[in-house]
Amino acid sequence: MKVKLSDRSDRKAWILAWLIVGAVNGVTQKAIAQEYKDTELLQAQESAGTDESINLNFPLNPISPEDQSSEPTDDPMAQVTSVSQLKDVQATDWAFQALQSLVERYGCIAGYPDSTYRGNRALTRYEFAAGVNACLDRVNELIATASSDLSSREDLATLQKLQTEFAPELATLRGRVDKLEARTAEIAANQFSPTTKLYGTVVVDVQGRTSNRGDVNPRDGVKDTDDIGTNANVISYTRLDLVSQFSPGTFLWTSITNVKGATSPRFTSVDAFNNFNGDVVLGNEYLAPEPLISDLFFNWQATDNLVLRVGAAGMDLVTNFRRLNRTLGPDLGALSRFGQRNPLLFTGFGRAGVALDWQFAKNASLQAVYSSNNPGNPGNESGLFDGNTTTGVQLQVAPTKSLDFSLYYVNNYGSNGCMFTFVGDDCLTGSKDPEGNLQTGQPLQTNAVGASVNWQITRGINLGGWGGYTNSQIPGLSGTVETTNYMVYLNFPDLFAKGNFGGIYVGQPPKIISSDLPVGNNVPGLINGNGGLAGGQPGTTTHIEAFYRFRLTDNIHITPGIIHIIDPGHTPDSDPVTIGILRSTFLF
Repeated sequence: MKVKLSDRSDRKAWILAWLIVGAVNGVTQKAIAQEYKDTELLQAQESAGTDESINLNFPLNPISPEDQSSEPTDDPMAQVTSVSQLKDVQATDWAFQALQSLVERYGCIAGYPDSTYRGNRALTRYEFAAGVNACLDRVNELIATASSDLSSREDLATLQKLQTEFAPELATLRGRVDKLEARTAEIAANQFSPTTKLYGTVVVDVQGRTSNRGDVNPRDGVKDTDDIGTNANVISYTRLDLVSQFSPGTFLWTSITNVKGATSPRFTSVDAFNNFNGDVVLGNEYLAPEPLISDLFFNWQATDNLVLRVGAAGMDLVTNFRRLNRTLGPDLGALSRFGQRNPLLFTGFGRAGVALDWQFAKNASLQAVYSSNNPGNPGNESGLFDGNTTTGVQLQVAPTKSLDFSLYYVNNYGSNGCMFTFVGDDCLTGSKDPEGNLQTGQPLQTNAVGASVNWQITRGINLGGWGGYTNSQIPGLSGTVETTNYMVYLNFPDLFAKGNFGGIYVGQPPKIISSDLPVGNNVPGLINGNGGLAGGQPGTTTHIEAFYRFRLTDNIHITPGIIHIIDPGHTPDSDPVTIGILRSTFLF
Protein backbone atom coordinates (compact mmCIF):
# COMPACT_ATOMS: atom_id res chain seq x y z
CA MET A 1 0.00 0.00 0.00
CA LYS A 2 1.26 3.46 -0.86
CA VAL A 3 0.26 6.67 0.82
CA LYS A 4 -0.67 9.52 -1.53
CA LEU A 5 -0.05 12.97 -0.15
CA SER A 6 0.13 16.48 -1.49
CA ASP A 7 3.61 17.65 -2.40
CA ARG A 8 3.83 19.94 0.59
CA SER A 9 2.33 17.49 3.08
CA ASP A 10 4.23 14.59 1.54
CA ARG A 11 7.60 16.25 1.91
CA LYS A 12 6.91 17.60 5.35
CA ALA A 13 5.51 14.33 6.67
CA TRP A 14 8.31 12.17 5.29
CA ILE A 15 10.93 14.54 6.64
CA LEU A 16 9.17 14.41 9.98
CA ALA A 17 8.93 10.63 9.88
CA TRP A 18 12.56 10.10 8.99
CA LEU A 19 13.70 12.54 11.63
CA ILE A 20 11.48 10.82 14.20
CA VAL A 21 13.12 7.54 13.30
CA GLY A 22 16.55 9.04 13.54
CA ALA A 23 15.67 10.64 16.83
CA VAL A 24 14.60 7.41 18.44
CA ASN A 25 17.08 5.24 16.61
CA GLY A 26 18.73 4.38 19.91
CA VAL A 27 15.70 2.42 21.08
CA THR A 28 15.68 0.40 17.90
CA GLN A 29 19.41 -0.08 17.87
CA LYS A 30 19.26 -1.49 21.38
CA ALA A 31 16.69 -4.11 20.39
CA ILE A 32 18.36 -5.09 17.13
CA ALA A 33 21.84 -5.11 18.66
CA GLN A 34 20.70 -7.24 21.57
CA GLU A 35 19.21 -9.80 19.21
CA TYR A 36 22.43 -9.80 17.22
CA LYS A 37 24.47 -10.33 20.36
CA ASP A 38 22.32 -13.15 21.69
CA THR A 39 22.11 -14.87 18.32
CA GLU A 40 25.89 -14.82 18.05
CA LEU A 41 26.22 -16.00 21.64
CA LEU A 42 23.85 -18.91 21.07
CA GLN A 43 25.70 -19.96 17.92
CA ALA A 44 29.06 -19.70 19.67
CA GLN A 45 27.89 -21.77 22.59
CA GLU A 46 26.49 -24.45 20.32
CA SER A 47 29.74 -24.70 18.38
CA ALA A 48 32.32 -24.20 21.12
CA GLY A 49 30.50 -25.62 24.12
CA THR A 50 31.52 -22.74 26.34
CA ASP A 51 30.60 -19.16 27.03
CA GLU A 52 33.66 -18.13 29.00
CA SER A 53 35.81 -17.35 25.97
CA ILE A 54 33.12 -15.52 24.01
CA ASN A 55 33.56 -11.79 23.53
CA LEU A 56 30.24 -10.20 24.42
CA ASN A 57 31.27 -6.70 23.29
CA PHE A 58 29.58 -6.91 19.90
CA PRO A 59 29.12 -3.57 18.07
CA LEU A 60 25.62 -2.15 18.19
CA ASN A 61 25.72 -1.54 14.45
CA PRO A 62 28.36 -1.82 11.74
CA ILE A 63 30.31 1.42 11.84
CA SER A 64 33.28 2.88 10.09
CA PRO A 65 36.72 2.76 11.71
CA GLU A 66 36.66 6.45 12.51
CA ASP A 67 33.47 5.96 14.52
CA GLN A 68 34.77 3.09 16.62
CA SER A 69 36.55 5.21 19.17
CA SER A 70 33.34 7.00 20.02
CA GLU A 71 31.01 4.00 19.84
CA PRO A 72 29.21 3.76 23.20
CA THR A 73 29.42 0.56 25.20
CA ASP A 74 26.64 1.14 27.73
CA ASP A 75 23.51 3.21 27.01
CA PRO A 76 24.09 4.44 23.43
CA MET A 77 21.58 7.31 23.56
CA ALA A 78 21.08 10.41 25.65
CA GLN A 79 18.09 12.76 25.51
CA VAL A 80 18.80 16.26 24.13
CA THR A 81 16.73 19.40 24.65
CA SER A 82 18.32 21.69 22.06
CA VAL A 83 19.61 21.00 18.57
CA SER A 84 22.72 23.00 19.45
CA GLN A 85 23.75 20.11 21.70
CA LEU A 86 24.36 17.98 18.60
CA LYS A 87 27.77 19.01 17.34
CA ASP A 88 27.47 17.21 13.99
CA VAL A 89 24.20 19.02 13.06
CA GLN A 90 24.80 22.29 11.20
CA ALA A 91 22.38 25.12 10.43
CA THR A 92 23.11 24.60 6.73
CA ASP A 93 21.84 21.00 6.78
CA TRP A 94 18.75 20.51 4.63
CA ALA A 95 16.77 19.03 7.54
CA PHE A 96 18.00 21.41 10.21
CA GLN A 97 14.70 23.23 10.76
CA ALA A 98 12.68 20.03 10.92
CA LEU A 99 15.17 18.51 13.34
CA GLN A 100 15.11 21.66 15.44
CA SER A 101 11.34 21.45 15.59
CA LEU A 102 11.43 17.83 16.74
CA VAL A 103 13.98 18.56 19.42
CA GLU A 104 12.45 21.68 20.88
CA ARG A 105 8.80 21.04 20.16
CA TYR A 106 8.31 17.31 20.56
CA GLY A 107 11.27 16.29 22.72
CA CYS A 108 11.62 13.32 20.41
CA ILE A 109 15.33 13.34 19.69
CA ALA A 110 18.04 11.29 21.40
CA GLY A 111 21.71 11.72 20.66
CA TYR A 112 24.87 9.83 21.53
CA PRO A 113 26.83 10.57 24.73
CA ASP A 114 29.56 12.17 22.62
CA SER A 115 27.01 14.85 21.55
CA THR A 116 26.61 13.55 18.00
CA TYR A 117 23.43 12.71 16.10
CA ARG A 118 24.88 10.67 13.19
CA GLY A 119 21.98 11.51 10.93
CA ASN A 120 23.56 10.00 7.81
CA ARG A 121 23.43 6.44 9.15
CA ALA A 122 21.21 4.12 7.10
CA LEU A 123 18.18 2.47 8.71
CA THR A 124 16.50 -0.82 7.94
CA ARG A 125 12.77 -1.00 7.39
CA TYR A 126 12.38 -2.61 10.81
CA GLU A 127 14.33 0.20 12.46
CA PHE A 128 12.20 2.74 10.65
CA ALA A 129 9.00 1.06 11.87
CA ALA A 130 10.25 0.88 15.44
CA GLY A 131 11.34 4.52 15.34
CA VAL A 132 7.99 5.74 14.08
CA ASN A 133 6.19 3.77 16.74
CA ALA A 134 8.43 5.03 19.55
CA CYS A 135 8.11 8.67 18.59
CA LEU A 136 4.37 8.40 18.11
CA ASP A 137 4.14 7.18 21.66
CA ARG A 138 5.86 10.40 22.69
CA VAL A 139 3.51 12.48 20.52
CA ASN A 140 0.45 10.74 21.95
CA GLU A 141 1.75 11.46 25.43
CA LEU A 142 2.05 15.14 24.61
CA ILE A 143 -1.42 15.18 23.04
CA ALA A 144 -2.86 13.69 26.20
CA THR A 145 -1.38 16.52 28.25
CA ALA A 146 -2.65 19.09 25.73
CA SER A 147 0.12 21.38 26.83
CA SER A 148 0.98 22.94 23.46
CA ASP A 149 0.15 23.26 19.80
CA LEU A 150 1.81 20.07 18.72
CA SER A 151 1.24 19.72 15.00
CA SER A 152 -1.15 20.30 12.17
CA ARG A 153 -4.02 17.97 11.34
CA GLU A 154 -2.25 17.00 8.13
CA ASP A 155 0.89 15.96 10.01
CA LEU A 156 -1.08 13.76 12.37
CA ALA A 157 -3.00 12.14 9.53
CA THR A 158 0.20 11.40 7.65
CA LEU A 159 1.84 9.88 10.69
CA GLN A 160 -1.23 7.77 11.38
CA LYS A 161 -1.08 6.37 7.85
CA LEU A 162 2.63 5.67 8.24
CA GLN A 163 1.97 3.84 11.48
CA THR A 164 -0.69 1.74 9.75
CA GLU A 165 1.55 0.96 6.79
CA PHE A 166 4.38 -0.24 8.99
CA ALA A 167 2.20 -2.22 11.37
CA PRO A 168 3.38 -5.58 9.90
CA GLU A 169 7.00 -4.65 10.48
CA LEU A 170 6.22 -3.64 14.06
CA ALA A 171 4.43 -6.93 14.66
CA THR A 172 7.35 -8.84 13.18
CA LEU A 173 9.79 -6.91 15.36
CA ARG A 174 7.76 -7.70 18.47
CA GLY A 175 7.76 -11.36 17.48
CA ARG A 176 11.52 -11.30 17.08
CA VAL A 177 11.89 -9.76 20.53
CA ASP A 178 9.65 -12.47 21.99
CA LYS A 179 11.78 -15.14 20.33
CA LEU A 180 14.88 -13.38 21.62
CA GLU A 181 13.58 -13.56 25.19
CA ALA A 182 12.84 -17.28 24.79
CA ARG A 183 16.28 -17.98 23.36
CA THR A 184 17.96 -15.95 26.09
CA ALA A 185 16.11 -18.03 28.68
CA GLU A 186 17.25 -21.18 26.87
CA ILE A 187 20.87 -20.01 26.97
CA ALA A 188 20.65 -19.28 30.68
CA ALA A 189 19.09 -22.67 31.40
CA ASN A 190 21.48 -24.73 29.29
CA GLN A 191 24.88 -23.21 29.79
CA PHE A 192 27.64 -25.65 28.94
CA SER A 193 31.04 -24.58 30.13
CA PRO A 194 33.52 -27.47 30.34
CA THR A 195 36.26 -25.36 31.84
CA THR A 196 39.04 -27.54 33.27
CA LYS A 197 40.82 -26.28 36.35
CA LEU A 198 44.06 -27.70 37.67
CA TYR A 199 44.81 -28.23 41.35
CA GLY A 200 48.06 -29.62 42.66
CA THR A 201 49.30 -31.10 45.91
CA VAL A 202 52.86 -31.96 46.84
CA VAL A 203 53.63 -33.56 50.20
CA VAL A 204 57.16 -34.30 51.38
CA ASP A 205 57.63 -36.41 54.51
CA VAL A 206 60.89 -36.85 56.34
CA GLN A 207 60.45 -39.77 58.73
CA GLY A 208 62.46 -42.14 60.84
CA ARG A 209 61.78 -44.59 63.67
CA THR A 210 63.61 -45.97 66.65
CA SER A 211 65.53 -49.22 66.52
CA ASN A 212 63.46 -52.14 67.73
CA ARG A 213 63.24 -55.90 67.74
CA GLY A 214 60.19 -58.05 67.20
CA ASP A 215 58.91 -61.39 68.43
CA VAL A 216 58.31 -63.12 65.09
CA ASN A 217 59.40 -66.20 63.15
CA PRO A 218 57.87 -67.70 65.20
CA ARG A 219 56.10 -65.66 67.82
CA ASP A 220 57.38 -67.45 70.88
CA GLY A 221 58.05 -64.74 73.46
CA VAL A 222 61.59 -64.03 72.26
CA LYS A 223 62.52 -60.74 70.54
CA ASP A 224 64.79 -62.21 67.91
CA THR A 225 64.14 -60.18 64.74
CA ASP A 226 65.58 -56.74 64.05
CA ASP A 227 63.54 -54.01 62.36
CA ILE A 228 65.27 -53.39 59.02
CA GLY A 229 63.58 -50.06 58.24
CA THR A 230 64.92 -47.68 60.89
CA ASN A 231 66.93 -45.36 58.62
CA ALA A 232 65.48 -41.88 58.13
CA ASN A 233 64.15 -41.34 54.62
CA VAL A 234 62.05 -39.06 52.45
CA ILE A 235 58.63 -39.90 51.06
CA SER A 236 57.23 -37.65 48.33
CA TYR A 237 53.60 -37.58 47.30
CA THR A 238 52.47 -35.67 44.22
CA ARG A 239 48.91 -35.37 42.95
CA LEU A 240 47.46 -33.34 40.10
CA ASP A 241 43.68 -32.92 40.03
CA LEU A 242 41.91 -31.81 36.85
CA VAL A 243 38.30 -30.80 37.37
CA SER A 244 36.23 -30.23 34.22
CA GLN A 245 33.07 -28.38 35.25
CA PHE A 246 30.05 -28.74 32.97
CA SER A 247 27.43 -27.20 35.25
CA PRO A 248 27.05 -26.66 38.99
CA GLY A 249 27.42 -30.08 40.60
CA THR A 250 28.32 -31.84 37.35
CA PHE A 251 31.99 -32.40 36.58
CA LEU A 252 34.65 -34.84 35.43
CA TRP A 253 37.39 -35.44 38.00
CA THR A 254 40.80 -36.79 37.00
CA SER A 255 43.74 -37.28 39.36
CA ILE A 256 47.28 -38.33 38.55
CA THR A 257 49.31 -39.54 41.54
CA ASN A 258 52.91 -40.49 42.07
CA VAL A 259 54.61 -41.56 45.32
CA LYS A 260 58.30 -42.11 45.88
CA GLY A 261 59.53 -43.81 49.04
CA ALA A 262 57.83 -45.72 51.85
CA THR A 263 58.09 -46.38 55.56
CA SER A 264 59.17 -49.95 54.68
CA PRO A 265 57.80 -53.09 56.34
CA ARG A 266 59.23 -53.84 59.73
CA PHE A 267 59.72 -57.54 59.06
CA THR A 268 59.85 -58.81 55.48
CA SER A 269 59.23 -62.43 56.45
CA VAL A 270 55.62 -61.65 57.38
CA ASP A 271 55.15 -58.78 54.98
CA ALA A 272 52.55 -60.86 53.14
CA PHE A 273 50.17 -60.29 56.02
CA ASN A 274 50.86 -56.54 56.37
CA ASN A 275 50.65 -57.14 60.13
CA PHE A 276 53.68 -55.02 60.91
CA ASN A 277 53.83 -52.89 57.81
CA GLY A 278 50.32 -51.64 58.57
CA ASP A 279 51.36 -50.36 61.98
CA VAL A 280 53.68 -47.69 60.60
CA VAL A 281 52.13 -46.69 57.24
CA LEU A 282 51.76 -42.92 56.79
CA GLY A 283 48.65 -41.30 55.40
CA ASN A 284 50.13 -40.29 52.05
CA GLU A 285 51.83 -43.57 51.22
CA TYR A 286 50.31 -44.97 48.08
CA LEU A 287 51.00 -47.86 45.75
CA ALA A 288 52.14 -45.58 42.93
CA PRO A 289 55.89 -45.87 42.26
CA GLU A 290 55.07 -44.68 38.73
CA PRO A 291 52.53 -41.98 37.87
CA LEU A 292 49.06 -43.45 37.59
CA ILE A 293 45.49 -42.25 37.22
CA SER A 294 44.27 -42.58 40.78
CA ASP A 295 40.88 -40.94 40.15
CA LEU A 296 38.73 -40.83 37.06
CA PHE A 297 35.02 -40.38 37.58
CA PHE A 298 32.04 -38.38 36.37
CA ASN A 299 29.90 -36.63 38.98
CA TRP A 300 26.33 -35.78 37.94
CA GLN A 301 23.99 -33.58 39.97
CA ALA A 302 20.79 -35.42 38.99
CA THR A 303 18.50 -33.36 41.25
CA ASP A 304 18.91 -30.81 44.00
CA ASN A 305 19.37 -33.61 46.54
CA LEU A 306 20.76 -36.51 44.48
CA VAL A 307 24.25 -36.99 43.04
CA LEU A 308 25.20 -39.94 40.86
CA ARG A 309 28.79 -40.91 40.15
CA VAL A 310 30.43 -43.41 37.82
CA GLY A 311 34.13 -43.92 37.25
CA ALA A 312 37.01 -46.09 36.14
CA ALA A 313 39.33 -45.18 39.03
CA GLY A 314 39.02 -43.85 42.57
CA MET A 315 35.53 -45.22 43.16
CA ASP A 316 36.28 -46.41 46.68
CA LEU A 317 34.43 -45.86 49.94
CA VAL A 318 36.78 -43.08 51.01
CA THR A 319 36.03 -40.97 47.95
CA ASN A 320 32.28 -41.47 47.97
CA PHE A 321 31.35 -41.48 51.66
CA ARG A 322 30.91 -38.09 53.33
CA ARG A 323 33.33 -37.24 56.11
CA LEU A 324 32.61 -36.43 59.71
CA ASN A 325 36.10 -35.44 60.78
CA ARG A 326 36.55 -32.31 58.66
CA THR A 327 40.31 -32.41 59.13
CA LEU A 328 40.69 -35.74 57.40
CA GLY A 329 43.13 -36.13 54.57
CA PRO A 330 46.75 -37.18 54.14
CA ASP A 331 47.71 -33.65 53.10
CA LEU A 332 46.66 -31.65 56.16
CA GLY A 333 45.11 -34.11 58.63
CA ALA A 334 46.51 -36.86 60.82
CA LEU A 335 49.92 -38.21 59.87
CA SER A 336 49.23 -41.95 59.87
CA ARG A 337 46.94 -43.90 57.58
CA PHE A 338 45.14 -45.27 60.64
CA GLY A 339 44.48 -41.71 61.82
CA GLN A 340 42.70 -40.74 58.59
CA ARG A 341 39.42 -42.63 59.15
CA ASN A 342 37.93 -45.95 60.18
CA PRO A 343 40.00 -48.63 58.35
CA LEU A 344 36.75 -50.31 57.31
CA LEU A 345 36.36 -47.47 54.81
CA PHE A 346 39.64 -48.42 53.11
CA THR A 347 38.26 -51.91 52.44
CA GLY A 348 38.61 -53.20 48.89
CA PHE A 349 40.81 -50.44 47.47
CA GLY A 350 38.08 -49.90 44.87
CA ARG A 351 38.89 -48.69 41.40
CA ALA A 352 35.96 -48.73 38.94
CA GLY A 353 32.39 -48.53 40.12
CA VAL A 354 29.23 -46.52 40.70
CA ALA A 355 27.99 -44.46 43.64
CA LEU A 356 25.18 -42.22 44.76
CA ASP A 357 24.75 -39.54 47.42
CA TRP A 358 21.17 -38.78 48.48
CA GLN A 359 20.31 -35.90 50.81
CA PHE A 360 16.89 -37.26 51.78
CA ALA A 361 16.36 -34.86 54.68
CA LYS A 362 17.77 -31.54 55.84
CA ASN A 363 20.11 -33.17 58.37
CA ALA A 364 20.43 -36.68 56.94
CA SER A 365 22.05 -38.25 53.89
CA LEU A 366 22.70 -41.67 52.42
CA GLN A 367 25.67 -42.79 50.32
CA ALA A 368 26.04 -46.10 48.48
CA VAL A 369 29.01 -47.49 46.52
CA TYR A 370 29.85 -50.52 44.42
CA SER A 371 33.44 -50.93 43.22
CA SER A 372 35.91 -53.44 41.81
CA ASN A 373 39.61 -53.55 42.57
CA ASN A 374 40.74 -55.02 39.25
CA PRO A 375 38.16 -53.98 36.65
CA GLY A 376 40.43 -54.05 33.61
CA ASN A 377 41.33 -57.74 33.80
CA PRO A 378 38.79 -60.10 32.20
CA GLY A 379 40.47 -63.15 33.72
CA ASN A 380 39.39 -65.37 36.57
CA GLU A 381 38.47 -63.58 39.82
CA SER A 382 38.84 -60.19 38.12
CA GLY A 383 36.72 -57.76 36.14
CA LEU A 384 33.77 -55.75 37.37
CA PHE A 385 31.82 -58.48 39.15
CA ASP A 386 34.36 -61.16 40.08
CA GLY A 387 37.46 -60.98 42.22
CA ASN A 388 37.91 -58.17 44.73
CA THR A 389 34.61 -56.31 44.89
CA THR A 390 33.16 -54.04 47.57
CA THR A 391 29.69 -52.74 48.34
CA GLY A 392 29.13 -50.11 51.00
CA VAL A 393 26.28 -48.02 52.41
CA GLN A 394 26.56 -45.10 54.84
CA LEU A 395 23.88 -43.20 56.74
CA GLN A 396 24.99 -39.82 58.05
CA VAL A 397 22.93 -37.73 60.45
CA ALA A 398 23.50 -34.32 62.05
CA PRO A 399 20.95 -33.99 64.88
CA THR A 400 22.47 -30.67 65.95
CA LYS A 401 24.85 -28.14 64.45
CA SER A 402 27.69 -29.40 66.63
CA LEU A 403 27.07 -33.16 66.51
CA ASP A 404 27.42 -35.54 63.56
CA PHE A 405 27.43 -39.30 63.40
CA SER A 406 27.43 -41.97 60.72
CA LEU A 407 26.65 -45.66 60.49
CA TYR A 408 28.02 -47.82 57.69
CA TYR A 409 27.91 -51.35 56.35
CA VAL A 410 30.53 -52.87 54.04
CA ASN A 411 30.47 -56.15 52.13
CA ASN A 412 33.73 -57.29 50.54
CA TYR A 413 35.03 -60.27 48.63
CA GLY A 414 38.81 -60.64 48.73
CA SER A 415 40.27 -63.20 46.36
CA ASN A 416 43.41 -63.73 48.47
CA GLY A 417 41.97 -63.26 51.95
CA CYS A 418 43.12 -59.63 52.33
CA MET A 419 40.95 -56.57 52.99
CA PHE A 420 43.30 -54.11 51.24
CA THR A 421 43.05 -51.61 54.10
CA PHE A 422 46.84 -51.71 54.72
CA VAL A 423 46.22 -51.04 58.41
CA GLY A 424 46.69 -53.53 61.26
CA ASP A 425 45.46 -57.08 60.63
CA ASP A 426 44.65 -56.71 56.96
CA CYS A 427 45.06 -60.25 55.61
CA LEU A 428 42.73 -62.52 57.56
CA THR A 429 43.56 -65.90 56.01
CA GLY A 430 46.99 -67.32 55.32
CA SER A 431 49.03 -70.36 54.42
CA LYS A 432 52.60 -71.56 54.06
CA ASP A 433 54.40 -72.43 50.86
CA PRO A 434 56.40 -75.69 50.52
CA GLU A 435 59.46 -73.94 51.97
CA GLY A 436 57.48 -72.90 55.04
CA ASN A 437 57.22 -69.19 54.15
CA LEU A 438 54.06 -67.36 55.11
CA GLN A 439 51.81 -66.22 52.27
CA THR A 440 48.30 -64.99 51.66
CA GLY A 441 45.46 -67.44 51.83
CA GLN A 442 42.09 -68.42 50.46
CA PRO A 443 39.30 -66.10 49.30
CA LEU A 444 37.31 -64.42 52.01
CA GLN A 445 33.79 -63.01 52.19
CA THR A 446 33.53 -60.18 54.73
CA ASN A 447 30.67 -58.29 56.32
CA ALA A 448 31.62 -55.21 58.32
CA VAL A 449 29.78 -52.59 60.34
CA GLY A 450 31.07 -49.38 61.87
CA ALA A 451 30.12 -46.04 63.33
CA SER A 452 31.78 -42.63 63.59
CA VAL A 453 30.94 -39.56 65.65
CA ASN A 454 32.23 -35.99 65.78
CA TRP A 455 31.27 -33.44 68.44
CA GLN A 456 32.28 -29.80 68.17
CA ILE A 457 32.54 -28.96 71.86
CA THR A 458 33.67 -25.42 71.10
CA ARG A 459 34.97 -23.70 67.99
CA GLY A 460 38.46 -24.69 69.05
CA ILE A 461 37.88 -28.24 70.34
CA ASN A 462 36.46 -31.25 68.50
CA LEU A 463 36.01 -34.65 70.13
CA GLY A 464 35.37 -37.68 67.96
CA GLY A 465 36.07 -41.28 67.22
CA TRP A 466 35.00 -44.46 65.50
CA GLY A 467 34.66 -48.18 65.97
CA GLY A 468 34.47 -51.11 63.58
CA TYR A 469 33.75 -54.83 63.52
CA THR A 470 34.25 -57.39 60.73
CA ASN A 471 33.09 -60.97 60.34
CA SER A 472 34.63 -63.02 57.54
CA GLN A 473 34.49 -66.57 56.25
CA ILE A 474 35.96 -68.69 53.49
CA PRO A 475 33.12 -69.49 51.05
CA GLY A 476 32.12 -73.13 51.38
CA LEU A 477 34.15 -73.77 54.54
CA SER A 478 33.30 -73.59 58.21
CA GLY A 479 34.55 -71.04 60.70
CA THR A 480 34.88 -67.27 60.80
CA VAL A 481 37.42 -64.54 61.46
CA GLU A 482 36.46 -61.51 63.56
CA THR A 483 38.29 -58.20 63.93
CA THR A 484 37.73 -54.96 65.82
CA ASN A 485 39.26 -51.50 65.73
CA TYR A 486 38.61 -48.16 67.40
CA MET A 487 39.97 -44.62 67.60
CA VAL A 488 39.35 -41.60 69.84
CA TYR A 489 40.66 -38.18 68.86
CA LEU A 490 40.80 -34.55 69.93
CA ASN A 491 41.24 -31.86 67.29
CA PHE A 492 42.18 -28.25 68.02
CA PRO A 493 41.39 -25.97 65.05
CA ASP A 494 43.18 -22.60 65.00
CA LEU A 495 45.33 -23.64 67.95
CA PHE A 496 47.58 -20.69 68.94
CA ALA A 497 47.01 -19.03 65.54
CA LYS A 498 44.38 -18.94 62.83
CA GLY A 499 44.91 -21.70 60.29
CA ASN A 500 47.08 -23.79 62.57
CA PHE A 501 45.85 -27.14 63.81
CA GLY A 502 46.64 -29.66 66.53
CA GLY A 503 45.52 -33.23 67.02
CA ILE A 504 45.82 -36.11 69.50
CA TYR A 505 44.74 -39.61 68.40
CA VAL A 506 44.65 -42.82 70.44
CA GLY A 507 43.31 -46.11 69.17
CA GLN A 508 43.64 -49.79 68.34
CA PRO A 509 44.22 -50.76 64.70
CA PRO A 510 42.30 -53.74 63.30
CA LYS A 511 42.96 -56.84 65.40
CA ILE A 512 41.93 -60.45 64.90
CA ILE A 513 40.06 -61.23 68.11
CA SER A 514 38.90 -64.65 66.97
CA SER A 515 39.79 -67.00 64.11
CA ASP A 516 38.42 -70.55 63.93
CA LEU A 517 38.86 -71.30 60.26
CA PRO A 518 40.02 -74.76 59.21
CA VAL A 519 43.51 -75.56 60.48
CA GLY A 520 46.22 -74.02 58.35
CA ASN A 521 44.25 -70.89 57.51
CA ASN A 522 44.30 -68.98 60.80
CA VAL A 523 46.73 -66.07 60.66
CA PRO A 524 47.50 -65.81 64.43
CA GLY A 525 48.32 -69.50 64.56
CA LEU A 526 50.58 -69.26 61.50
CA ILE A 527 52.54 -66.40 63.09
CA ASN A 528 52.74 -68.34 66.34
CA GLY A 529 54.27 -71.25 64.46
CA ASN A 530 51.63 -73.80 65.48
CA GLY A 531 50.51 -74.63 61.97
CA GLY A 532 47.60 -72.23 61.82
CA LEU A 533 45.49 -73.43 64.71
CA ALA A 534 42.43 -71.47 65.77
CA GLY A 535 42.82 -68.46 68.03
CA GLY A 536 43.08 -64.69 68.15
CA GLN A 537 46.01 -62.34 68.46
CA PRO A 538 47.80 -62.63 71.82
CA GLY A 539 48.31 -58.89 72.32
CA THR A 540 46.71 -55.56 71.53
CA THR A 541 48.45 -52.76 69.67
CA THR A 542 47.89 -49.23 70.97
CA HIS A 543 48.42 -46.38 68.54
CA ILE A 544 49.22 -42.92 69.99
CA GLU A 545 49.68 -39.97 67.67
CA ALA A 546 50.17 -36.24 68.19
CA PHE A 547 50.86 -33.52 65.62
CA TYR A 548 50.72 -29.77 65.15
CA ARG A 549 50.26 -28.12 61.78
CA PHE A 550 51.76 -24.69 61.14
CA ARG A 551 50.12 -22.60 58.44
CA LEU A 552 52.88 -20.56 56.82
CA THR A 553 50.66 -19.33 53.98
CA ASP A 554 47.37 -20.47 52.50
CA ASN A 555 49.33 -22.85 50.30
CA ILE A 556 52.21 -23.97 52.51
CA HIS A 557 51.87 -25.97 55.73
CA ILE A 558 54.46 -27.67 57.93
CA THR A 559 53.39 -30.47 60.28
CA PRO A 560 55.76 -32.05 62.80
CA GLY A 561 54.44 -35.01 64.73
CA ILE A 562 55.15 -38.23 66.55
CA ILE A 563 53.58 -41.70 66.50
CA HIS A 564 54.17 -44.17 69.31
CA ILE A 565 53.09 -47.80 68.87
CA ILE A 566 52.81 -50.12 71.87
CA ASP A 567 52.82 -53.89 71.23
CA PRO A 568 53.15 -53.53 67.45
CA GLY A 569 51.64 -56.35 65.43
CA HIS A 570 49.40 -57.21 68.41
CA THR A 571 52.44 -58.97 69.84
CA PRO A 572 53.07 -58.27 73.55
CA ASP A 573 56.76 -59.18 73.51
CA SER A 574 57.84 -56.88 70.66
CA ASP A 575 59.57 -53.56 71.34
CA PRO A 576 57.47 -50.40 71.06
CA VAL A 577 58.09 -48.26 68.00
CA THR A 578 58.39 -44.46 67.96
CA ILE A 579 58.19 -42.65 64.63
CA GLY A 580 59.08 -38.99 64.07
CA ILE A 581 57.64 -37.20 61.04
CA LEU A 582 58.05 -33.76 59.50
CA ARG A 583 55.46 -33.25 56.78
CA SER A 584 55.58 -30.34 54.33
CA THR A 585 52.48 -29.66 52.26
CA PHE A 586 52.36 -27.43 49.18
CA LEU A 587 49.04 -26.63 47.52
CA PHE A 588 48.57 -24.86 44.21
